[in-house]
Amino acid sequence: MKQSAITTTNNTSSHAWAAFNGTRPKGNLGKVLALDDFEKLARAYLPRALYGYIAGSAETRQSWKDNYSAYEQWGFVPRVLQNVARRSQKTTLFNHEWSSPFGIAPMGIAALSTHDGDRVLARAAQHANIPFILSGSSLTRLEAVMEEAPASWFQAYLPGEQYRINALIDRVQAAGVGTLVITVDIPVAGNRENNIRAGFSTPLRPSARLVWDGISHPRWLLNTFLRTLLNGIPHFENSFAERGAPIISSRVDRDFSHREHLDWEHIKKIRNRWPGHLIIKGILNQQDASMAKGIGVDGIIVSNHGGRQLDGAVSPLRVLPGIINAAGHLPVMLDGGIRRGSDVIKAMSLGAKFVFLGRPFNFAAAAASERGVAHAISLLQAEIDRNMAMLGVNRLGELGNEFLMKMK
Repeated sequence: MKQSAITTTNNTSSHAWAAFNGTRPKGNLGKVLALDDFEKLARAYLPRALYGYIAGSAETRQSWKDNYSAYEQWGFVPRVLQNVARRSQKTTLFNHEWSSPFGIAPMGIAALSTHDGDRVLARAAQHANIPFILSGSSLTRLEAVMEEAPASWFQAYLPGEQYRINALIDRVQAAGVGTLVITVDIPVAGNRENNIRAGFSTPLRPSARLVWDGISHPRWLLNTFLRTLLNGIPHFENSFAERGAPIISSRVDRDFSHREHLDWEHIKKIRNRWPGHLIIKGILNQQDASMAKGIGVDGIIVSNHGGRQLDGAVSPLRVLPGIINAAGHLPVMLDGGIRRGSDVIKAMSLGAKFVFLGRPFNFAAAAASERGVAHAISLLQAEIDRNMAMLGVNRLGELGNEFLMKMK
């Protein structure tokens, strides 16, 4: 009997039978079949110092490793014969219907991963209708990013000085930002020994090693670094209301002062001043989730900073159910260790409203600029779509812990 042609049932994913038919993307992205594939390309493209900064974490990498192993400890319990022909991964968050339940996490100095990296990430996210969070450690002015991608969110690292907080909040509001993310897990810097071993610092200190690092990666040197320098040495543009330190300097230090003074009283004052959506990122403790709810924030991102801060801090996935219980009605989001659509599904089955990924999109930008980021987004969307079908659900809201079983 002649088989009928197979057609897809939605427009958010790749053909679900593509692998059986040998289908793959055209061009230099043809071998990128999963998010992890981007890291290999990025490692070849980036100087050792930059790759080490992006890929690295704190001390013995306990938290970084646990971010992955936490997902491996859950197995799926799928339903069958459920008629999944009407699948959709659209997700509503803060009165906006996003095309997928994931976004791009804030990443500092992305403009050195690929030319104009902050706007590359923002444009790709805007086109795909997923949220992009601009980092407070970015090298592109917030206002320029918002002009091109007005749905972008902004993430801030704050000093414990109220007048400087107020000035930054006012600037962010004037730029048209609707969602402000405050990262609260960095009162001091994590012990990132890997930065020293890789030769990375902020600002970058000119040295023979750093020069050789650039020369030995000529594609990055020509396509990213020298193109960037045509507009002058980049600065940290969004740490405060005023311009910050240059990214390259032998004498200037970045201003990390007074971060250890930041406390819940500052968050209360921010809540009173900030009219938009307010999210606290970096919560792992149920008591802190309760504090955030009491202050009136609009959401929580459960995070251990990608394993880059307190080494040994628990994986966000492990504490997610307890945080959800403490947060009540607040949407609870998560980042850390997500590399597959199955990871997204597991987090959402345990109650996460949304998830964020950082390193994979940074590596995708380094590998192929905006095309790379768009391809990374489509890969993850296709995996989510496929997993929904095989689990037997049409909507992400149908997911629950009954689809999971602890394996270890």
